[in-house]
Amino acid sequence: MNFSDGSNGVPVPQRYLAVLTIGLAVTLAVMDGAIANVALPSIAHDLHASPSKSIWVINAYQLVATIFLLPLASLGEIIGYRRVYLGGLVVFTLASLACALSGSLLTLTLARVLQGLGAAGIMSVNAALTRFVYPSKLLGRGMGINALIAATSAAIAPTIASALLSVGPWPWLFAVNVPVGLIAFVAALRSLPMTPLASHKFDTASAALHGVMMASFIFTLEGLAHGQKALFIVLEFALALVSGALLVQRQLTRTAPLLPIDLLRIPLFRLSAITSTCSFMAQMLAFTALPFYIEGSLGRTAVQTGLLMTPWPMATVIAAPISGRLADRYSAGVLGGIGLSIFACGLATLAMLPAHAHPVDIMWRMAVCGIGFGLFQSPNNRAMISAAPPRRTGGASGALGTSRLLGQTIGATLVALMFNVFTSNGTVVCLILAASVAAIAAGVSSLRLLLPPSARKWG
Repeated sequence: MNFSDGSNGVPVPQRYLAVLTIGLAVTLAVMDGAIANVALPSIAHDLHASPSKSIWVINAYQLVATIFLLPLASLGEIIGYRRVYLGGLVVFTLASLACALSGSLLTLTLARVLQGLGAAGIMSVNAALTRFVYPSKLLGRGMGINALIAATSAAIAPTIASALLSVGPWPWLFAVNVPVGLIAFVAALRSLPMTPLASHKFDTASAALHGVMMASFIFTLEGLAHGQKALFIVLEFALALVSGALLVQRQLTRTAPLLPIDLLRIPLFRLSAITSTCSFMAQMLAFTALPFYIEGSLGRTAVQTGLLMTPWPMATVIAAPISGRLADRYSAGVLGGIGLSIFACGLATLAMLPAHAHPVDIMWRMAVCGIGFGLFQSPNNRAMISAAPPRRTGGASGALGTSRLLGQTIGATLVALMFNVFTSNGTVVCLILAASVAAIAAGVSSLRLLLPPSARKWG
């Protein structure tokens, strides 16, 4: 194990083992965010829970992961990204075992809360570790590999879940994480580098305000989508605003704020963060709405729906490493603008699908979306991480994960809202909205081309 200052990375073969370690942990965190969806009916049946209550098996994981991303990224700057990563792996692995042994909805939900905390530990600093594992000249390649791993994990999650459920009960979905987590932990001990430590103390009050702000904001979105009483929505939104205002006021005086206001002052970082949030919002709008069209309007089975949607993540798998290599040579503004424009066109063609579309008509459109998204993601991630000074890599890494989860949360909520408002053509409206958001993201990405060199980094 070597110390890394973020400029030269770590030597080969340690670098390869570190990449494998990061990949294993990211795979676990990404897959478990989606894998429980497939088993939810079985979980609800076996634990004698209603569908409305069983949804907390999914929501608990996502909510906790979103709340703790930035605080754990800040903690990583103070105690080291390696320690936060190892701690996240331990918590995630033990929580997976607890999920597998759960005998009630309450114990399973509590175990999923811990799993979300462990996933936040992994996802909050994985980009930061990547910066210290790779030489700066190869950072785009490293981000491309990260994007490839995340896309592949998301693509195969339903298949793996279906395969495991065909030979065993739902606890196997969680039990399989235990040996993989142990392998990743041992590899992490041997390969992940020590990184420079910050001198400031962890800001507990800011972490608490951030948690209240994020939770109340997400509950506000959920309330709007599912027709909650107006009074509760107003109170939740008011709590989000008040806690957010207090948090921002507190952060303005900090040299290394938990909410990365200092990084948002960097124009390249700010534009990249907005681009990331909008792109993941568009992706989730489409990903959530399309199965309703394919199964409801076209009468396909769940398995057929999965196959028809597979070209999207598979195309992303192909495009991500290519764009990662290009990102070390070309501007994120160019690559992101081109990728998101292709993405928007793909979404627009999906919105124009005929009533009885042939499978090929669906699949090529899915592939166009995947290519566009893959071209954008790696350069944008590289821009966010490289725009931050090395001592604030944790804040940039946390902001990267938060923008992804926030965009996905808003996108999924908008689907529920559009389905409630447009009962007859909700899917088409969602796809038009997704294409519009992707086009806006392409425009924001292209604005980075107008920035002078002095506005593209810290200092």
